[in-house]
Amino acid sequence: MIIWNPWHGCHKISEGCEHCYMYFLDSKRGVDTSIVTRTANFNLPVRRDRRGNYKLRPGMQLYVGLSTDFFVEEADAWRPEVWAMMRTRSDIAFRILTKRAHRIKDCLPPDWGEGYRNVMLSVTCENQRNADARLPLLLDVPARHKGFMAAPLIGAIDASRYLALGQIEEVLCGGENYDGSRPCHYEWVAELSHQCREADVTFNFIETGSVFVKDGRTYCIPSKEVQSRQALRSGLSHYNGKPKFDLRRCADTIFGDEAMEWYEPKYREHCAMCGSRMTCNGCSDCGRCHRP
Repeated sequence: MIIWNPWHGCHKISEGCEHCYMYFLDSKRGVDTSIVTRTANFNLPVRRDRRGNYKLRPGMQLYVGLSTDFFVEEADAWRPEVWAMMRTRSDIAFRILTKRAHRIKDCLPPDWGEGYRNVMLSVTCENQRNADARLPLLLDVPARHKGFMAAPLIGAIDASRYLALGQIEEVLCGGENYDGSRPCHYEWVAELSHQCREADVTFNFIETGSVFVKDGRTYCIPSKEVQSRQALRSGLSHYNGKPKFDLRRCADTIFGDEAMEWYEPKYREHCAMCGSRMTCNGCSDCGRCHRP
């Protein structure tokens, strides 16, 4: 999975934020997560190599803002530049995730129209209350690609009436991790999986979370690798294809980008047992896993 964080930092706005993984990880580094700042990777999609070609190859998919919220208020001044980069890199797919569904409409670029062909808008829904608050707002926004993430899943969700409208392409689901993790129940995941199967929407159960409850037994699973493997083994995921982004070669080809090879996802041996593989776009070659 390849992640692009143009800015870092956020503010807690709902129950799902209570034990935010980013606040936990930042605390280990002495970073104040509540301060929103631009990152050194702000212009990552349009960076070029010495020959003038883009460093990121066409056909890639980027998950945007996993260490922040894309629609956080402090980033309003920077967001137009990011929209411009997404527009320029029409050959890359961008997946945006937010809890601030109420801000999406007001923060879209002037030329958004029915949505950029290479952008997916997704909202996080951690329980029924927030699903009912955020999904109608998402469905009311014009966009060519939409999804939602039930994570951290801290309560049952009935999304059947939203899925039945045919706008949502995929649902990701996972439990909570790190400090103060609340339990994720198998029954909640299974029911959401059933709803997605009924609507034939891709459902990806990516991880159990640190505390998982099944058949009345509570399991403590600190290893995210084990969580992911157990999620895969559950058989709850349902595949109906990846979003069909209409990716097109960039208009700016003066440096020979036409000759760049189209990105082909690469998976490592251990990826075969990863719960996220269904919606992952391959290994980013970060080198942190030290595996073949």
